[in-house]
Amino acid sequence: MNILLSCPSKFSLVSKNLKKLGGIESLNLELAKTLSKKNINVTLATDCKKTIIKNKITNIPIDKLKTNSKNFSFDSIVSSNDTSLYSYFKKSKKILWLHNKLQIEKAIRKKNFFPINYHRPHVVFVSNYLSNFTSSFLLFKKRFVISNFLSNFFIVKKMNFDRKKIFVWSVQRDRGLSELIEIWINKIYPSDKSVKLYIFGVNNKISKLKNTFLKSKNIFFFGRVSKSKLKSTYLNSLAMICLGYDETFCLNALEANSCGLPIITFGKTALKDYSISNYNSIIAKNFNDLENKIFYLSSLNKRKKDALIKNSFNHSKKFRLNIISKLWIKLFKVI
Repeated sequence: MNILLSCPSKFSLVSKNLKKLGGIESLNLELAKTLSKKNINVTLATDCKKTIIKNKITNIPIDKLKTNSKNFSFDSIVSSNDTSLYSYFKKSKKILWLHNKLQIEKAIRKKNFFPINYHRPHVVFVSNYLSNFTSSFLLFKKRFVISNFLSNFFIVKKMNFDRKKIFVWSVQRDRGLSELIEIWINKIYPSDKSVKLYIFGVNNKISKLKNTFLKSKNIFFFGRVSKSKLKSTYLNSLAMICLGYDETFCLNALEANSCGLPIITFGKTALKDYSISNYNSIIAKNFNDLENKIFYLSSLNKRKKDALIKNSFNHSKKFRLNIISKLWIKLFKVI
């Protein structure tokens, strides 16, 4: 079986700082590694400069594939959010791995609408929410839902139950963050000066004066950090705040759960299906209720806190790569 995974991003098998790759890039890389161990010939196409062969995976520049397409043959092409390779491999089965929303306007703007309706690829959605959201005017041959999977890097062998009063925000989009900060300054910090808010991933340019003020209220901006930093923080924190305004799956929630970190969320978009109230998540109705949930978790007794940690960890096991990869292999065989 010859499989092409196409991810039009700037990285390669030997890129520096692979632990800082984005979600889509990491998913392609880890799926490629896993499939290659299953006696599947895997080619990974990325925006790289030269062809690299490592651990039975051939990493090839996308431009080279297009220029020399007659020299390559694949049983199936799995392309992340992109259709640009379809016309070069007419005999290959085409699978669009859809990670993000693709409205009709966006499909036309990104030049995906006509290739989809012409080639009619199979489509793999990362959640039922994304499948239901995507227009039926996009003429896919058949629709499938295969959840995103947990990176092997975030699998924890020994759980930490001795947690600090740290709440984590690691969603790059900042909708709802200003409201959370206001609640923190006016309600959370005055009531409990030991509770801290760590904010990762948000590119928030603030003045030194404002940053000093926020730190005085136990609000800390870290920007984009390595996965090692995230993992160590998750393992020592009480909860992740992920409101769920625009999530097509939310890998951050899965990674947090795997470290025993429950999610405080409004349960919107894809988090509506992922979150199980009082098991791996705490559901807040609104921002006033969000304040209540933060106080609830920060004052929780050890027995209940440990149960949330265990349940969050157990929930993440369902999304491990060894389980999800079997669904991909089954898909290759049935289409």
